[in-house]
Amino acid sequence: MAAHGILLVDKPGGLTSHDVVARVRRAFGTRRVGHAGTLDPAATGLLVIGIEGATRLLTYIVGADKTYTATIRLGARTSTDDAEGDVIATADASDWAGVDDAAVRGGIRALTGAISQVPSSVSAIRIDGRRAYDLVRAGETVELASRQVTVSRFDVLAQRREGGFLDLDVVVDCSSGTYIRALGRDLGDALGVGGHLTALRRTRVGGFEVSDAVTLDALETAVPLPPADAATRVMPALHVSAEEARALRHGQRLVGQRDRMPGAEAAGIDPDGVLVGVLEVRGHDIKSAMNMPEAQS
Repeated sequence: MAAHGILLVDKPGGLTSHDVVARVRRAFGTRRVGHAGTLDPAATGLLVIGIEGATRLLTYIVGADKTYTATIRLGARTSTDDAEGDVIATADASDWAGVDDAAVRGGIRALTGAISQVPSSVSAIRIDGRRAYDLVRAGETVELASRQVTVSRFDVLAQRREGGFLDLDVVVDCSSGTYIRALGRDLGDALGVGGHLTALRRTRVGGFEVSDAVTLDALETAVPLPPADAATRVMPALHVSAEEARALRHGQRLVGQRDRMPGAEAAGIDPDGVLVGVLEVRGHDIKSAMNMPEAQS
């Protein structure tokens, strides 16, 4: 049987997330592989990969908040909101033209907190079953609806001015569904000079850090995180007895036990440290919303 669990991979630039999944399938000898959120081909960083029965956990990981580092170039807008597209407008982003430190701080402040954001037209959002970026490449006009997202941190780490452009190295903590390309675009638009990303790296997904990830060259010897370890990085644990674990695995409830739950969801852990499943409250009871296969838990 193939190894199972959650594998953290540091995706290099130039590959799609599907390319990485294909590499993991070959390395682990299984088709049952999935990921918790795509990265653009040009982007690098953390992909959270589920293998075998642990793919069931991806549903609970994909909505976790995330951290990115990026470089935003102010002074040029592109057709894709990143460096892969064609430059469609330019403007002077020098400080004497009004794009000084105070203006940048104000623009970033307006894009921090709960905001309404229109995703990039070349995002992976599906429209009538087709990806938005496929529609754009086919020459169709794509208009996406705005969505509410939360940007809890948007800090400038460094900046460089050259030839009328202002490059900002930034770090962003945000809710799932936030498009960093759209932040760069919207900051440039607010400052009246246009903006796009020239680099993007995902460094965190929930409790998973890119510093713990393996490279593609190390897949053959990589050891996935056990499901219990992975689950408790995204939700609190609830330790259950062996008898309770058997009941939960057979679809039974822990009657009248709702006060034991540490949150809306919890990772049920048996006395051997094995993940029983993801638990939830039903009325006054606790039941399993998702059971792990016993041989892979």
